[in-house]
Amino acid sequence: MNTTEYKFKKAELRRNIIKQRQSLSEEEYRIKSQAICTNLSNSKLFNQAKTVLAYFSFRQEPDLSYLFLDNTLDNRKTWGFPRCVDKSLEWHIWQPQDKLIAGKYGIREPHTDLPIINPHQVDLILVPCVACDYQSYRLGYGGGYYDRLLSSPQWNSIPTIGIVFANAYLPEIPVDTWDKQLHSVCTEDSLMLSD
Repeated sequence: MNTTEYKFKKAELRRNIIKQRQSLSEEEYRIKSQAICTNLSNSKLFNQAKTVLAYFSFRQEPDLSYLFLDNTLDNRKTWGFPRCVDKSLEWHIWQPQDKLIAGKYGIREPHTDLPIINPHQVDLILVPCVACDYQSYRLGYGGGYYDRLLSSPQWNSIPTIGIVFANAYLPEIPVDTWDKQLHSVCTEDSLMLSD
């Protein structure tokens, strides 16, 4: 397969998965998102983490807000959320009472005044994905933000969990040389650890 065919295949897969995701009814979306949050909150990796990096749902990505907004869950965690700054992600501590702003791609982001989180403070990264495969590789949106983050020496040893709905957990996806394996993948069905 030549480079053009490969890029087309990747783009087509991305388009199809996002379309499937956006076709979920509001109730299906809520139920599946809550099931993902339950699987995460039952996992040892999540429970042992004190500082967790997450994301605000965009284009009907699985909604993790049940984890950081639910008063019945362990709220002793420090939560970090990204801002797109140039070609990289900058992470800020965020609490439910803090203001959000619209970022570069229309994604909600923490305000620039909020404290920055450094890699040595982070115990776990919940990674948004278009799709993941059984080998724990992810298909992102094509901007390379998480690829660059997960490749950098100060971030690459922090445990990662890719977050997708089960229909986007596939036997195999196209993988580039710069793609990094995630430590695990969580769907509404279960949390799968990488070998």
